[in-house]
Amino acid sequence: MQLPDTFTSNKPYLFRAIYEWLLDNEATPYILVDATKPYVDVPQEHIKNDQIVLNANPSAVRDWHVDNEAVSFNARFSGVSRHIYVPMNALMAIYAQENGLGMAFPPQDELEEESQSGQQETELSDAEKIEESQSFQDANHSKSTNHLRDASEIKEQDPTTPDKKPPSKKGSHLKIVK
Repeated sequence: MQLPDTFTSNKPYLFRAIYEWLLDNEATPYILVDATKPYVDVPQEHIKNDQIVLNANPSAVRDWHVDNEAVSFNARFSGVSRHIYVPMNALMAIYAQENGLGMAFPPQDELEEESQSGQQETELSDAEKIEESQSFQDANHSKSTNHLRDASEIKEQDPTTPDKKPPSKKGSHLKIVK
């Protein structure tokens, strides 16, 4: 099966997943929006530093709609109902008001540049792919052995670490590998 040359943005999928996750955890979803992007329709009087934070809790919005292009809903600002429209490229983050957990998204312009530069790269030959894969494996192996060596150095430096191995438990199928 041949993959397409370009993938669609994963932002709408991640946005929906984080939104559901926040609701499942009884958190209040807040959306951070770049108000300078084209087609953003938010109350101008609430924009600060070219950004606006919107409460997306189901109790605070009506007519909630999310698709791959935008988020739209109706919400009240100072008692006045307003229609909100936020294109996906203007979404900067979604997070819980209570603790800040959530996800920040990279600016859409950066993603588009990366995608275009990826399309301009030439196709690697099979030999180059194997060589690149081997380099990647070698780098990861050296990182993992460095990590193990560093951990053993810490053990040697720690005077509270006992020198004896703990007694082995009967029935264990695990071996300690050094």
